[in-house]
Amino acid sequence: MAEIGKINILSVVRETENGVYLDGENLGEILMPRKFVTDEVKASEQATVFIYSDSEDRLVATTENPLAMVGEFAFLKVIETNRFGAFLDWGLPKDLLVPMSEQKAKMTEGKTYLVHVFLDEKTNRIAASAKIDKFLDNVPPGYVPGEKVDLLIAEETEIGYKAIVNKQHWGILYKNQVFRPLSPGEKLEGFINKIRDDDKIDLLLEKPGYGKIDPISEKLLETLRENNGFLALNDKTSPEIIQSLLGISKKNFKKAVGNLYKKKRIEFKSDGIKLIG
Repeated sequence: MAEIGKINILSVVRETENGVYLDGENLGEILMPRKFVTDEVKASEQATVFIYSDSEDRLVATTENPLAMVGEFAFLKVIETNRFGAFLDWGLPKDLLVPMSEQKAKMTEGKTYLVHVFLDEKTNRIAASAKIDKFLDNVPPGYVPGEKVDLLIAEETEIGYKAIVNKQHWGILYKNQVFRPLSPGEKLEGFINKIRDDDKIDLLLEKPGYGKIDPISEKLLETLRENNGFLALNDKTSPEIIQSLLGISKKNFKKAVGNLYKKKRIEFKSDGIKLIG
C-alpha cells in the first residue's frame, strides 16, 4: 500500500510528455515529473519516491527527500507567515504549513522550531504541529534497561537535556551523566537507564554498566570542567600538588587518568591533561 508522506517503491504505468505515471495502488496513478525520470527508472520500470501534494493539491512523486517525513520530528525554519499559519522549509519546493491551530505560540519568520510532521487524514495534506506533547507518551514505555534507542535532543533544561525517544516518548539525559555539550536537533544513539514508577524515562549515552566511571575518575572530570577543561597535571607532578588539588594520591590519579584516556574523555598535552568535548 502506497503512503503519502513516506518513501515508496512504485511501478511505472505509462510515460507522457510531463513525466511518468506511477502505480500508487490505493492512491491511484501518481505523476512523477519528467525532471526526476532517469534512464534507470525507465529500465527497471520502478521508482523510489516520496509522495506529497503539490501547490494545486495534486499528489506527485519526487526523488527528493524532505528534511522530515510523516511521523517524524525535526527542527525546521519558518520562511513565511500569514493568516493561515507558518510555512516551514522542509527541503521540497512546496513549503510545509503549520496551521495556526497547531502552533503553541505565534511563530516568527526566520526562527527554527521543533515540529511533528503529520498527515491530515481528511484532506490527505501533509502538515506540521508545534504541539509536540500530543504526539508523545501515548503508549506505555515498553523499554528495558540497557536497550539501545534513537534520540533527538529537544531542549536543554536546568537538570539536563530533554530528548525524544524512538519518536514515541519523552526522556531525560541528566547533566551529571553527559560529558559533552549537546545541541537541540542533534540525533544520536542512547540507552535506557531506567523507567521510573511514573513512566518517565531516564537515559544514558553509554550502555549501563559499560564504561562506567569510578568515583575518583568522576571527581577528576568534575575538576577539569571547573577549570575550563584543562589541568596542568601529569606524571611529573608531585604527589603533594595532586593531593592538594584533587584530594587523592598520585597512584589513584594515574589510575583515573588512564581510565579516562581509554574512554577517550581526555587527551594528553605537553603541559597537562585536557577534557575532550
